[in-house]
Amino acid sequence: MSAESGLSTFRDKNGLWENHSIHDVASPEGWEKDRELVLNFYNERRRKMWDCQPNAGHLGLAQLEANYAVEIVTQNIDNLHERAGSTRVLHLHGELTKARSTLDPELISDISNQDILIGSKCARGSQLRPHIVWFGEDVPLFQRATEIVGAADIVVIIGTSLSVYPAASLVDFAPRDARVFLIDPKPNPTKRQLTVIAATATEGVAQLIRLLDETNTTPKS
Repeated sequence: MSAESGLSTFRDKNGLWENHSIHDVASPEGWEKDRELVLNFYNERRRKMWDCQPNAGHLGLAQLEANYAVEIVTQNIDNLHERAGSTRVLHLHGELTKARSTLDPELISDISNQDILIGSKCARGSQLRPHIVWFGEDVPLFQRATEIVGAADIVVIIGTSLSVYPAASLVDFAPRDARVFLIDPKPNPTKRQLTVIAATATEGVAQLIRLLDETNTTPKS
């Protein structure tokens, strides 16, 4: 979703994992092994995010709120949806603009564009860590995500490999009568019956809006 804004993806060729081991920068074990490396990795991601702007795909989804009750469930940890104007965004894998306590995972603070450093402490005096769901950790917002998808009339899947679980299973929670769209330049096959838009996020969202304008009557959600 954010690749066309200039943010590197994790799994594509030349993506972030090409230069970093997953276990070194995105696991509890990596955090315990080298906290400074992990903090520097996410500090760099945060700085890059603030240098980028929402693309036409982000803006198109935000504009859909004029006619639809849009709820976005994203695996992305950037804030480009919010900056584009979307008002209901659930970050399944966490947010770069937030930090949380290593002592109390419920103690979360907004840090905007600030770095997290060794010695940055929470209100209870423990080291702050990125508010990111790492490999091997629970996804605390997954249940809420299933409820959102399960209540939808229209489900749109954008720019995902459909290979990272549990997020990849969310489409299975869509009602049988929901209209389901998949926007991706190289879509992976899925058992679900859906409409494939083989395009990038910016092109695909524009096509989606045209399709909805042509076929929709009275949208509910």
